[in-house]
Amino acid sequence: MLMQLSLPYQNRHDADLRRLATLSATGITLAGLVLLAIIAYAGWSSNQSSTARERTLVQNVINRGIARALSEQKSVAWWDDAVVKVTDANMDNDWVHSNFGIYLTETYGHDEVYILNGEDQPLYAFANGAQGEPSTFEPHRLVLAPVIDEVRSDTRPGHKKSNLMSRPDAFGADQSNYRTIGGPVDTARWAGHILMADGKLAVVAALTIVPNVDMSLLKNSPNLLVSVTYVDDAYVTELGRSLLLNDLALVPQPGRRDGIVSEPFDGDDGTHGGYLIWTTQRPGQVLLHIILPLVAFGVIAVAILAGGMLRRLQRSSNELAEREQQSRHDASHDALSALPNRPHFAEKLQEALDSLVPGSDEMRIIVAYIDIDRFKDVNDTLGHPAGDELIKSVAQRLRSQMRPNSLLSRYGGDEFAILWVASGQNAGDALAKRIERAFAAQFEVGGQNLLVTASVGIALSEAAGTTVDELMRQADIALYEAKVQGRNRAVFFSSDMARRVEERRAIETDLRLALEGDLLRLNYQPIISCHTGEIAGVEALLRWRHPQRGEMPPVTFIPIAEQSGLMPALGEWVLRRAMQDSRLWPQLQVSVNLSPVQFRQTGFETLLASLIDEYRIDPSQFVLEITEGVLMELCDRTNHTLDAIHTMGFLTALDDFGTGYSSLSYLCNFRFDKIKVDRSFVAGMSKSESYEKIVHAVVALGKGLGMEIVAEGVENELEAIIMTKLGCSELQGYYFSRPVETAQMCSLLETHKPWEIAANIAAPGACLPVAAPVAANG
Repeated sequence: MLMQLSLPYQNRHDADLRRLATLSATGITLAGLVLLAIIAYAGWSSNQSSTARERTLVQNVINRGIARALSEQKSVAWWDDAVVKVTDANMDNDWVHSNFGIYLTETYGHDEVYILNGEDQPLYAFANGAQGEPSTFEPHRLVLAPVIDEVRSDTRPGHKKSNLMSRPDAFGADQSNYRTIGGPVDTARWAGHILMADGKLAVVAALTIVPNVDMSLLKNSPNLLVSVTYVDDAYVTELGRSLLLNDLALVPQPGRRDGIVSEPFDGDDGTHGGYLIWTTQRPGQVLLHIILPLVAFGVIAVAILAGGMLRRLQRSSNELAEREQQSRHDASHDALSALPNRPHFAEKLQEALDSLVPGSDEMRIIVAYIDIDRFKDVNDTLGHPAGDELIKSVAQRLRSQMRPNSLLSRYGGDEFAILWVASGQNAGDALAKRIERAFAAQFEVGGQNLLVTASVGIALSEAAGTTVDELMRQADIALYEAKVQGRNRAVFFSSDMARRVEERRAIETDLRLALEGDLLRLNYQPIISCHTGEIAGVEALLRWRHPQRGEMPPVTFIPIAEQSGLMPALGEWVLRRAMQDSRLWPQLQVSVNLSPVQFRQTGFETLLASLIDEYRIDPSQFVLEITEGVLMELCDRTNHTLDAIHTMGFLTALDDFGTGYSSLSYLCNFRFDKIKVDRSFVAGMSKSESYEKIVHAVVALGKGLGMEIVAEGVENELEAIIMTKLGCSELQGYYFSRPVETAQMCSLLETHKPWEIAANIAAPGACLPVAAPVAANG
């Protein structure tokens, strides 16, 4: 019964909606047509008004150009000195040339300047950039006569005004503002016109020369100053610039393009000089070309929308439901990979953990945290679009390895997370193998085939009560361990890992405090010269005595400093302390190790330059030791930094030579002052002849390239003798001294007994320790 009553009501409601839509569409359409007509008229009228205004402005600026020429003449013509100096009988030609010819042409840009006497006979002429004979005026008399006659017609009987086209006297209007020079204004006469001179339009201005103070100086008919300024491209461009019409030009033919205004430019004598053209602003174009089409489109759209309003109303409820569903999906999924995002993954993981039955060991919740190895290199070398393409490809590969009851999520950046519910002791291993299969084949990215690996951290929850944050933290710790072990592997979380992570964090915190509190120290190990037996240098070695853990070896805290971002500050501290201590032994070279992180930091060269200025040190006293790890990446950047270091004056040494993969190529590609033979080769001399042959080859190669050879890790007298005989330049090791603190190093320098070169050693220049070197305590 309710349904039967509601249907007629719905039909009546639909009919009312249709009638309302029809009436609305009709009214809106009529209103739209009226609006279109108004907009079209407003746009057309605006364009017409703008063009008319621009034409008026162009005419005004031409008139102002004539007034400007007269004003420029006035600056020298209305002057007592001008009346005195410019005479028929005794004219000061140099004065006239300087104050009329040169001044008006060079200061104001007049092209020709003439001075006529009271009988209109030429007294002075300046044309073509130089003073000429007064008679040079005569060829121009016919052209300039109308303007001259117009000036003289007011004062000389029998003359009439010229028949030139009249122009507003803008110059005369300007003179009404002056009170002090009222005498010249009342006495002087002037005229200005646009005439055709020498085939070109020109501004011709004529002004009588009268006194500005002593009016009694004027005895007869005044002399007349006449100037000609040609209307050339520069003149027109200047007019346009004053009107903000940057393309104003004078052309022989009218412009034909749309939006170009062509205004005939004729002389006042009726001669045709061409057309002034410019691009009109046409402010109405916005109304005609943008607003009008948009409004027209809007009117049409409204009419169409009115017709489809009823259908839209009928579909609105379904569309609203679909949008709501899509919004929920978008809020819980990653836009790039279309995988569930981090909040959605956490929600599903919480549901899975809540489903665990206490006391049951059948089901296991497994979380795998996946990070793409060296993903930043892909972005840096191939670009971010290639990185996005790789993310999508990895997502597709991992999705193909998932089971129906598993969940794959893009956790953020290049990280993915997998929720895996399984039973059995080897469930985690099975998941690790699936992930491995996903990365087994190469990925096609940016037209290249890339072998991409991943580090995986896996955590298992076998009992109820485990939280989402705890399980994800465990997977994160396992992922970190996988990276530490060399990447490209899956590692399962263990309690030992958590303990090591906490220990690393504690060491990082204590190291930061030690750095801020200046609780670190430098020890120095002497370097012995094979040629003199003296201590030739020292190597600065960082030491840290932890208040609870005792002496911390650098191999423990240096990697933590590099991973935590402390290495730049730590390296700067070492450089500062070494430069301070170097003042105690200015005769020794001081070697300082550079971390790869420190070497590649932005502004490292700037830091070295500032330290040189701050501590006033000689850079050649310092040897910066660089490991092969620094040279394995970024060759252009490395070369630039090494060149900058050498330019400053620092020496460089390739440390631990022979332990890397491409040591010989490094010697060819990079310039070093020293090579430090790794201690493993020195220790292996007594075990195998191969080591001796390798060291011999290294020494020969280094010397051939002009480098000094330093043998590290010399533990006994035999090793010292062998390395010396092989041609090493310097020796370093516990046989001579352990690393000692600064004060002990000073004492060692005082007690050290130098070596003497023994004659019975076969190799020339070799040395034999004749007395046991002084060893430092500890």
